[in-house]
Amino acid sequence: MTIEDRDDAYLITHALATDTLSRLRDVETEQVAFRKGLVKLGRICGYEIIDGAMETEYVPVETPLAETTGERVKGLDDVVIINVLRAATPFVEGLLKAFPRAKQGVISAGRDEAAGMTDDGEFPITIDYVKLPEIRPEDTVIVADPMLATGSTMCAVLDHVLDEADDLEDLFVLSAVSAPEGLVRVSESVPDADLLTVAIDDRLDGDGFIVPGLGDAGDRAFRTV
Repeated sequence: MTIEDRDDAYLITHALATDTLSRLRDVETEQVAFRKGLVKLGRICGYEIIDGAMETEYVPVETPLAETTGERVKGLDDVVIINVLRAATPFVEGLLKAFPRAKQGVISAGRDEAAGMTDDGEFPITIDYVKLPEIRPEDTVIVADPMLATGSTMCAVLDHVLDEADDLEDLFVLSAVSAPEGLVRVSESVPDADLLTVAIDDRLDGDGFIVPGLGDAGDRAFRTV
């Protein structure tokens, strides 16, 4: 199993995931390679969710030569992926390679950098746009954002998701890199969510950025710096 329990989060330790993340961290990785790396990482994480969290069932299969028994993943048509704009767009593109029939939702959310981080380590969050599909109790919901820093944005996003969901059983928060402070904040705010991440980094700096991190994922993916 390549998903390890780390108290406040589950760590995805698949070798290809950690290899891809190391390439994303590198300051020399330019925009195209960075964006492709996020897509690749999303696909790997999707496969890990399937392998580690979804059930299978035995089904009859008729091959060209004989009847046999096969094994299929249950619930692949009952997946909802929430894209936290904008950095999650390539990350979600990769997830959709693992869940091609998933319903998709979009939430545009961002922290107010000008206001600064409060003494409690939070930022004011602005939600500009929300478009979510129907979310049923049996759905597997994956809320994707490559960076989980203070957790302020994710908590605001989850408030909107939970407003639309009734008795949701399988809720995953997926990130590439997380700070310990953000994981604690989200796990305390939404204890029923399973937090998945490829790396738990050392800390947040005074401006609320993850250290060592990988920089601003949105700026690097969309070349806005």
